[in-house]
Amino acid sequence: MTNRLFRYLTPFLMLSWAALAADQVVLTNGDTVTGAIVKKDGGKLTIKSEFLGQVTMPWSAVKSIRSDAELSVVLPSGETVKGKIATAGDQLQIAAGAGTKTAPLAAVTALRDAGEQHNFERLLNPGILELWSGNFDIGLSLARGNARSDMLTTAFTTGRSTRADKITLYFNQIYSTARANNLTSTIASAVRGGWKYNRNVSPRLFLTGFNDYEHDRFQDLNLRFVAGAGAGVKAVKSKRTQLDFDAGLDYQRENFMKGLNRDSAEANFGDNLSFRVSKGTSVTQSMRLFTNLSDIGSYRLNFDVGSSTVLKKWLGWHVTASDRFISNPVQGRQRNDLLISTGFRVSFAK
Repeated sequence: MTNRLFRYLTPFLMLSWAALAADQVVLTNGDTVTGAIVKKDGGKLTIKSEFLGQVTMPWSAVKSIRSDAELSVVLPSGETVKGKIATAGDQLQIAAGAGTKTAPLAAVTALRDAGEQHNFERLLNPGILELWSGNFDIGLSLARGNARSDMLTTAFTTGRSTRADKITLYFNQIYSTARANNLTSTIASAVRGGWKYNRNVSPRLFLTGFNDYEHDRFQDLNLRFVAGAGAGVKAVKSKRTQLDFDAGLDYQRENFMKGLNRDSAEANFGDNLSFRVSKGTSVTQSMRLFTNLSDIGSYRLNFDVGSSTVLKKWLGWHVTASDRFISNPVQGRQRNDLLISTGFRVSFAK
């Protein structure tokens, strides 16, 4: 009889022990959520539940909270204290070492588990070679028969983001040849590259500087050099979507193959969008309009859009379109150049 009762009670005792061992949040509407507290960031609390996954709730809706594991707690004074937490009325108590720290629950700045605290500290003062991530794209097209053609497209993008700034480097090129009647000719040859630097001045506002280089054989363009600076705003920043707008001034110098040089001042405006469609697919888009201040009425437009689908952690498939429009090309040349490529994408992170 005793053994049978013990067998019946054991599952209930184990469930009760697990509930007691888990972190626990009680909301103002009476609901109780158990699991592992991940972080309190801004006005949101995130807790990982065994059955519900990650659950996010307003911090203002938290009536009481208790952790079984140690958390890093940022107090209203800015001090960070590590320890287990529990509420007593409207006060949060942190068991830190031999003593206990107390702060108003509503005024606590942040909570972080060990993983979130590690990520936070890593972003504070990283070395210049740390935190880089990016991708390399390659596409190849061949035709053989009555006509022969070869086309190679490559692209490289890398970036480094910290809590204070963001650096982006990019490069892409297309090269294509065709052969017919024993005559080989180049039918496409363009190279584009540059860098951009954003410096945060507040959670929403940033200062920016950039430098672009471009060569396009069929625009008769040896080199276009652009250097500029301005300011921007982070209009949308969420887990799935990031949208920035920025504007400023720049200097442009164009050197063409027929000995023509053009120098001009420009005003520019643009956006950068990143949207995660699903767990494995993302879309990026960027646009920048350059209005010529030295030759009123002339302008340039850069527009890039692409999508990438993850095949493996380090390998994906991309489709990219890159368009460059210039209102005043050299005589005999078209105003618009569009590059479209697709192929494999190799990703990396450091």
